[in-house]
Amino acid sequence: MKKITVKDILKVFKKADKPLTKKEIYALFGKKKSIQKRVKQLLLELEQSGKIMATGKAFCLVHKLPVLKGTLEVQRSGVGFVIPEDKRRKDIFVHPDNFQDAWHGDTVLVALLPNKKGKNVEGRIVKVLQRGIVCLVGKVKKQIGKTAFLVKPSDLRLKFSLIVESQDVLPINTLVSVKPGSSLEPFLWSGELLEVLGDESCLSVQEKLVKINHNIPTDFPEEVLKEVKQLPRSIEAAELKSRKDLRLLNFVTIDGAKAKDFDDAVYVEKKQKGYKLFVAIADVSHYVQFSSYLDKEALERGNSYYFPLSVEPMFPEELSNGLCSLNPNEPKLVMVVETDFNQQGKRLKSKFYPAVITSKFRLTYTQVHKAIELQDEEERLKIKPVLAMLEHSYELAKKIKSLRIKRGSIDFDLPEPEINLDLQEDVLDIKPRKRYFSHQLIEEFMVTTNEAVAEFLESKGMPFLYRVHPEPKEEKLESLFQLLKTTNLAPSVPHDTTPKDLQKLLLKAEQTDLDFLVNRLLLRSMMQAKYSPVNEGHFGLASSSYCHFTSPIRRYADLVVHRALKNVLQNQFPRKKKITKLKKLGEKLSRLERKAMEAEREILKRASVLALKDKVGTRFSGVISSLTDFGFWIELEEILAEGLVRLSSLIDDYYVFVPERQEIRGQRTGKVFKLGQKIKVRLEKTSLETLQLEFSLSK
Repeated sequence: MKKITVKDILKVFKKADKPLTKKEIYALFGKKKSIQKRVKQLLLELEQSGKIMATGKAFCLVHKLPVLKGTLEVQRSGVGFVIPEDKRRKDIFVHPDNFQDAWHGDTVLVALLPNKKGKNVEGRIVKVLQRGIVCLVGKVKKQIGKTAFLVKPSDLRLKFSLIVESQDVLPINTLVSVKPGSSLEPFLWSGELLEVLGDESCLSVQEKLVKINHNIPTDFPEEVLKEVKQLPRSIEAAELKSRKDLRLLNFVTIDGAKAKDFDDAVYVEKKQKGYKLFVAIADVSHYVQFSSYLDKEALERGNSYYFPLSVEPMFPEELSNGLCSLNPNEPKLVMVVETDFNQQGKRLKSKFYPAVITSKFRLTYTQVHKAIELQDEEERLKIKPVLAMLEHSYELAKKIKSLRIKRGSIDFDLPEPEINLDLQEDVLDIKPRKRYFSHQLIEEFMVTTNEAVAEFLESKGMPFLYRVHPEPKEEKLESLFQLLKTTNLAPSVPHDTTPKDLQKLLLKAEQTDLDFLVNRLLLRSMMQAKYSPVNEGHFGLASSSYCHFTSPIRRYADLVVHRALKNVLQNQFPRKKKITKLKKLGEKLSRLERKAMEAEREILKRASVLALKDKVGTRFSGVISSLTDFGFWIELEEILAEGLVRLSSLIDDYYVFVPERQEIRGQRTGKVFKLGQKIKVRLEKTSLETLQLEFSLSK
């Protein structure tokens, strides 16, 4: 007899065209216990996937009911929105009273409430299909009895407490990871203690917290590690013969001092009519076969996750820091993009091929800066064999940059934070990351290489993932220009704003006090870059065709592009263009990239609170970075951190927020606070729970 499937159950519902009880369903399939057991299992699967729903004694098809499936996202204010699975539907507002027992991140069914005039779509959650949180971090609040402890989740969007058991005493304010159990009463759940993370004032403990809160994978599954062990430790002779041998060329890697995985190496030759650039990228696709355990795990991670004290790599260290990493004086398999440029730095033609190289030096940005820009004799002597090559690299990179800027590519001038922890002195500091032209050199070479690969694949008709950056929404730019009309920049609003228009605005602001303001506001008006098989161009780079190719060790999207390039070189084209699959893959990778960015932002906030927790009462200089009806945020100059000055702390007047002018104005004195304004403040309060720093004005 044919095994009953989910499709069979759904056919029964469609044919009946009415709710069905268990008895009615059993009667249709047979009375055997084995059959009934199978039907029961399938009904549970359909319930969990949100295809059917139990209403009283019967089951109904969900799409026949006035309910929608989606994910609950709770705001810090406490209200929620269900993001429908059907992307054509608008988000549904849910009041906390209508959450039932749903939490932030849960997959739910939401019933739509009668629409009140002028109101957004509102709903009530009727069923939790799947918990989004299987493990959470909480803070021990108090001991209850001998072995029970009350724990409050560290994520403020989770509005409940848990009771956990521990034979060991858990000190108050200790952070612990907990597996939630069952509901004990409203807003109180049981929980299983998984791990004692430690004191919340430690940066390493805060890192663990962020990883758990964002569901960032840490340990690799056993089958992945087994697969790594089976990989060859040396390059086979047959593989060497099939590749171009570039081991004699003076390739170098240039990275940060703390870097351990080296995706890219560069080499430049100066020619009579211009330059030749070789960019060698680790050939990860040679070692990671499509649909292998390694590949599937890398896809689930999407990218590597970087923290101040640790890295959660996309691949195990044997690959990311070993086999695939372009470590110095070791032969490595690579994919090479060899590009000719004319005397002005214009890209002419490119070749693409698999090769083997040996990096001659592992250089740092600071080292190259000292040797080339500062002409430090000691550093120049250390890297003498590649010194002339690096000087040619500088020449070429500056010319490439000049042409990129001419076409309208936008360079934002905002400091990047670098978190430094001195364990001996127990000092945590967040300073602007130092940037030299050595950083820019590598970025220019990678951008031009990514463009060359994208244009080549596009010309061959090979489906792949573009890196697209859509144009800013017109209303965002209009509000930006409207605001700038209140300043002495006062630009006219072009109907079709190009990257060049925005670049001119940045250049115009560069020599004024509005430099910070314009950079910050313009960045906020930008759309988020994403991965897509449909080419929408890259607005920020003013590039008509762009992809990510140069970092396959730490980004899965680059691995996808490597495979596409290899297929073209081997003349292997898909029979059908799998655009739908690529579209879903691009959406998934874009989502995972956002997860990494959110985790990075959160650990930065937590680090800034830790860095300032002992500095309450200290005075700082800052720049107003954002305004709202209850206060304004400032970015400190002494340490890269952001905090809030509440209007309630301003006692010399009653202040109101004027949104159309983006300013806060005193009703009696006319005193104004506006974006980009420099002020002096005093630190009043730090909170790891709310992740906020609060300030008052200081003279």
